[in-house]
Amino acid sequence: MLQVNYIRENREKVLERLSVRNFKQPELVDEIIKIDEDRRATQTSLDQISAEANAAAKQIGDLMRTGKKDEAEAIKAQTTSHKENIKNLTEKLNELETAQFNAVVQLPNLPYHLVPTGSTAEENEVVYEHGAPAELPTKALPHWELAAKYDIIDFELGVKITGAGFPVYKGKGARLQRALINFFLDHATAAGYKEMQVPHLVNAASGFGTGQLPDKEGQMYHSTVDDLYLIPTAEVPVTNLYRDVIIKEEDLPIKNTAYTPCFRREAGSYGAHVRGLNRLHQFDKV
Repeated sequence: MLQVNYIRENREKVLERLSVRNFKQPELVDEIIKIDEDRRATQTSLDQISAEANAAAKQIGDLMRTGKKDEAEAIKAQTTSHKENIKNLTEKLNELETAQFNAVVQLPNLPYHLVPTGSTAEENEVVYEHGAPAELPTKALPHWELAAKYDIIDFELGVKITGAGFPVYKGKGARLQRALINFFLDHATAAGYKEMQVPHLVNAASGFGTGQLPDKEGQMYHSTVDDLYLIPTAEVPVTNLYRDVIIKEEDLPIKNTAYTPCFRREAGSYGAHVRGLNRLHQFDKV
C-alpha cells in the first residue's frame, strides 16, 4: 500500500506511473491528498485544544489546592467547550482516517520504471526464450480427455464431493502432482530460495497488505465465523511475513519459496477456456 506522504510529495510521478498501469481512477490521487490536508488540519486543531484543556486542568488543580476556588471555577467556566470540541474533532479525525484508508487501498502499486508501457499482451517485451514451441499431432487430445482416458484426474468426483472446479487426482495423477510440487520446491531451494510453510488462512490485514483486499474480496473464500480468508496464492502469507517490518538494504534480497493449495472463487468464469484444469477453485502451486 502506498504511503500518503509519498503520494503527496510525488503527485506527478504517482499519476504518471498509474497511467502506465492504465489505472481508471486517477482522481483518487487528488482525493487522497485533499483528505490528508483535512486530516492534518484536524489533527493540529485537536492537539491544540487538547493542550489547552490539559493546561487549564492543571491550572484549576493548582488553584483548588491553594484555596482559590472562585478563580478555579472561573477558568472551568471558560473551558467548558473543550470537552465537546475534543469529542467532535476526534470523531471527525476518525472519519477522515477511515476515508483516507478506503481511498488509498484502491491505488495499485506503482510499476518499475523499466516496465514496458502498453494495454495489451501484444505490447509485452520478450526478454528471453528457451527451446521451441511444442508441435502437437493433428489428433492430439485435450488434457481433460487424456485425464479421463488414463483415469488420473476425475472432475465429476470433485463435483460430487464439493462442486465444479475441485478435481480429484487419482493414482498416477496424484503421484505426478506430488512429484511436480517436490521438483519445483527442490529447484527453487537449489537456486538459493528458503522454503517456507505458511498458513492457508489469513486475516483481513494480510489481505490488505498484499492488495487482495478490497480489490479481490469477491473472489476470495471468506470464513465469516472467524473473519479469515482462504489464500488465493502463497504470495499472500509469504509477503505478509514482512508486513510492518522495516528491512535493511543490506539484508536484501530476501528469497523465499512455498507450496500451498490455493483457493479462488473465479466468479463469472465460464466457457470453453475454463474446461478441465483451467480456472479451478482449488489448485496446488509453488
